[in-house]
Amino acid sequence: MENDFFKQIFFGNSLQSYCWLVGVILFGVLFKKIVSRFLSKLLFKLFTKLSDEVNVETFIEMSLKPIAFFISVGSFYIAVNQLNYPLEVKIVNYSHLVNGANVRQIFTLGQLIDKLFLFFILLSFFWIILRMVDFVAYVFMRRAAATENRTDDQLVPFLKELFKFIIYFIGFFVLLGYVFEVNALSLITGLGIGGIAIALAAKESLENLIASFTIFIDKPFTMGDLVRVDGVEGVIEKVGFRSTVLRSTDKTTFIIPNRAMIDGVLENLTRRNFRRVVFTIGLIYETDPKVIQNIIQNITSYLDKNKLTTDQHVNFDGFDESALKIQVLYLVENIDFAEYLKVKETVNFKIIEIVKQNEAEFAYPVQRQVIAK
Repeated sequence: MENDFFKQIFFGNSLQSYCWLVGVILFGVLFKKIVSRFLSKLLFKLFTKLSDEVNVETFIEMSLKPIAFFISVGSFYIAVNQLNYPLEVKIVNYSHLVNGANVRQIFTLGQLIDKLFLFFILLSFFWIILRMVDFVAYVFMRRAAATENRTDDQLVPFLKELFKFIIYFIGFFVLLGYVFEVNALSLITGLGIGGIAIALAAKESLENLIASFTIFIDKPFTMGDLVRVDGVEGVIEKVGFRSTVLRSTDKTTFIIPNRAMIDGVLENLTRRNFRRVVFTIGLIYETDPKVIQNIIQNITSYLDKNKLTTDQHVNFDGFDESALKIQVLYLVENIDFAEYLKVKETVNFKIIEIVKQNEAEFAYPVQRQVIAK
């Protein structure tokens, strides 16, 4: 009697089928997170050699969403397949030629749902693989940060992007082949003129890719170097698959194509031994020449005693419209940029002090008006 109750048919399906449908969906919703964490821990066993360096929770955090999505898709697929109606309903009925013969093709709603679920299953599968690449890159970035060599800091993000691009490429053609039943080889060979157009459009991307390999081989700069290229100055933050990211001193982000990084004139400011500082100070025309000489000697003496400055040149440079010009030139050892600014600031304050000690005055633009009598 109880079995007869569950065998009752409603809208083309038994009550038992509806119960299975609801049960599987509830299981997937309620236990998705628990099962996802369990599967994440199982996957982490593939990286046992890395388990001493990175906590399992880091891997779980990266892989939890794609695995949960995989479980959700799988549970919904199993739940829907408990039904008979309307999965057998024909929704597409057409004819096409196969080897010269007219073949009639019929698609049911169930077949369409199968294709849809296969698409999402493959999508979640490649998503999980991408997360695994992210995790491996994360581990190697930690290792790279622990070394003094900055080349590996630059290489790891690049390889990460390269592997992810390959996975995207493979995933695209797998989806075409298994979901849409497209022969990828025939598609590529049959592009013809369209393929040539695509190749021309991808020319710049290919040049940037080759340029990225050139950067890693020649090593004109590494991560953290301060460079100037095409008038843009900044610290190298990342060398990517297509472009290089620079961060200027005012925290502006510049994204420059890799081809421009090697084709243009690139100045690696980090690799220079010294930073050059040159500027001019102006004194009023009423300043006595002996006072100017004393100021020059005092500034020269101070720069000579300063351990962070070298090759100083202080001289009376000439005459301006409203000032007697003294040029100050010196070199600062290649230190951190913030410390370099501090050295400049200290020198500037000392020059103000020297000028005041000699009872001289700084010049500023003036206009003299002569009134005829």
